[in-house]
Amino acid sequence: MGKGPGLYSDIGKKARDLLYKDYHSDQKFTITTYSPTGVAITSSGTKKGELFIADVNTQLKNKNITTDVKVDTNSNLFTTITVDEPAPGLKTIFSFKVPDQRSGKVEVQYLHDYAGISTSIGLTANPIVNFSGVLGTNVVSLGTDVSFDTKTGNFTKCNAGLSFSNADLIASLTLNDKGDTLNASYYHTVRPLTNTAVGGEVTHSFSTSENSITVGTQHSLDPLTTLKARVNNFGKASALIQHEWRPKSHFTISGEIDTKAVDKSAKFGLALALKP
Repeated sequence: MGKGPGLYSDIGKKARDLLYKDYHSDQKFTITTYSPTGVAITSSGTKKGELFIADVNTQLKNKNITTDVKVDTNSNLFTTITVDEPAPGLKTIFSFKVPDQRSGKVEVQYLHDYAGISTSIGLTANPIVNFSGVLGTNVVSLGTDVSFDTKTGNFTKCNAGLSFSNADLIASLTLNDKGDTLNASYYHTVRPLTNTAVGGEVTHSFSTSENSITVGTQHSLDPLTTLKARVNNFGKASALIQHEWRPKSHFTISGEIDTKAVDKSAKFGLALALKP
């Protein structure tokens, strides 16, 4: 574990990755190549039913400045410029989307041994301002995530979170949707040598009194092959296998079945990532 509490987005991240990361119901292909000058070009294509979505991302690193430019099939241009550590612990991110003139944003992140702060502001006449901050250590941390729309004078987001970590257990509790949704999650390392872990997430909505429960596990068959499985209280069961057939290149096969309607067709997904 790191020294500090990290950013607000790190609260519950281990459990989210265990339960949701790499599960696909589509066909996705990603290939990354590098030019002689060090420019990384990543081409991605995703087939969702009859719809095909593609994009090309170009990344250039020059000392502590990273520039990402992505173009998708809808002719949208996404640009992100990241300046890493202009001062110790500081990171500045400038991003915008063309042709959306209201998409420009500047974000500043600061990581300290006892704090993690991220604040952003839109580059418009009446911007949306976001602030998230975490105080604590790598064991216990408390944070908040707030967005304010200066045009309407309303808070568009007001969240709070608590995280506890030790050698093999990470637990978190967050209050989202302006106090309407309570989320509790945990991640428990069972056997580090085989990357075996279990996790769970419980979400309760105060306005609808509905509960959502998801539990999952992961296990490495060998250093290159990982199995994952999950199930929720709605009867949806999913599993995947991911194999790294060469360094940084892997394929993932995942499937989902509705145990309460087994007559329906199962969903399958395939993801292939190639890197030199």
